[in-house]
Amino acid sequence: MTAYWCEHAWLGPRRIVEGVLVDVTGTKIARVTEGVPAPAEAFRLAGLTIPGLANCHSHAFHRALRGRTQLERGSFWTWRDTMYGIAERLDPDHAYELARAAYEEMVSTGITAVGEFHYLHHAAGGAPYEEPNAMGLAMVAAARDAGLRITLLDACYLSSGFGAPPDGVQRRFSDGTAEAWAQRVGDLASHPDTKPDDVTVGTAIHSVRAVPRDDLSTVVRTLPDAPLHVHLSEQVAENQGCVAAYGLTPAMLLAEHGAVTARLSAVHATHLSADDLAVLAAARSFACLCPTTERDLADGIGPAPDLAQAGARLTLGSDSHAVIDLFEEMRAVELDARLATQQRGHLTAAELLGAATQAGHASLGLDDAGQITAGNWADLVTLDLRSPRTAGAGTTEETAVFAASAADVLHVVASGRRIELDPGDVGARLDRVITSLLEQP
Repeated sequence: MTAYWCEHAWLGPRRIVEGVLVDVTGTKIARVTEGVPAPAEAFRLAGLTIPGLANCHSHAFHRALRGRTQLERGSFWTWRDTMYGIAERLDPDHAYELARAAYEEMVSTGITAVGEFHYLHHAAGGAPYEEPNAMGLAMVAAARDAGLRITLLDACYLSSGFGAPPDGVQRRFSDGTAEAWAQRVGDLASHPDTKPDDVTVGTAIHSVRAVPRDDLSTVVRTLPDAPLHVHLSEQVAENQGCVAAYGLTPAMLLAEHGAVTARLSAVHATHLSADDLAVLAAARSFACLCPTTERDLADGIGPAPDLAQAGARLTLGSDSHAVIDLFEEMRAVELDARLATQQRGHLTAAELLGAATQAGHASLGLDDAGQITAGNWADLVTLDLRSPRTAGAGTTEETAVFAASAADVLHVVASGRRIELDPGDVGARLDRVITSLLEQP
């Protein structure tokens, strides 16, 4: 057993407790004792300790795009062309190295579980690797070596847009048919490397553009008890194309095929009709918001307060990794809503912390994580309360959400193991991997 003593710990909404002893056995919390002095044998976590954060939407290879998609004024096409250029260069070895470096950056910012929305499946031209799941297994190995738990969300991608065949690098994304995709995902879920409990295999519908109507049910039926994620209504053009093709909005099309349930995470959910919002909320689906990416791509501001009030569960992701900082994502949900409505006070700090912790883990199939309580995964993240950003702000939930940043993370315990990463080493690895990747022909 290992003991961690928290100077202050967040144990739930409006519950910041002083002097909390967390006893850990293996990967799980064995006991939580409140209001005690620090035992001599305990590791001291000075500051404010919160549960580990869940990054619910990641495209690991997009980390190589940071700072490179803003050419001229940074149009959508500069972003997409740069992203496709990176995707063309990746093989399993490079994918592993880049993902490991990106995941180490995540861990250093307090993230202890990641949802990897994985669609780069095959070799150049779409030919399968000798191991058909080589790219997905590279993500699993990278997360494990970085100290993260991973939910690998294997995405079905069959069309470049409402039935048009994949073109160019998109051929690497496609299995050809939904049945072939389902067979490969079944093999992935039964692979020995995905069997340890630090890995969950889930499924994803890349988007209603990329999975034709007649194939949606196949995806929904594959791994029916696992998390199911989808890019949903990210842009107005997606909604318009879906209505033109099928006479339904993306959310209603998914509902027609049984996808809208409590295991669904609708990523972005930016441009929803009142009926779309109601069907997601009635199902208690998750809505995964990625504000820094949504701002970077000029996608718009989603109806987060309305979704939460209606009963959908909010979660957070760093998506294309323009920034990896879930504290920024938390406060951006509220601050962007203020900009959109010209009113303050939509979501509380406790609600935003819940989105980044308990709800986020639940959306990844990890119901026993995201709270500092006995039986849960032993994930502890300690924030500095005396940094230039947090000093004088108080020992409050509001300080964690509206003052702190990833730079204020002092300690990370992930799955019971204290992670010690030198930011300089993480940066050097990222620089080395991305430079090597860009030098590929």
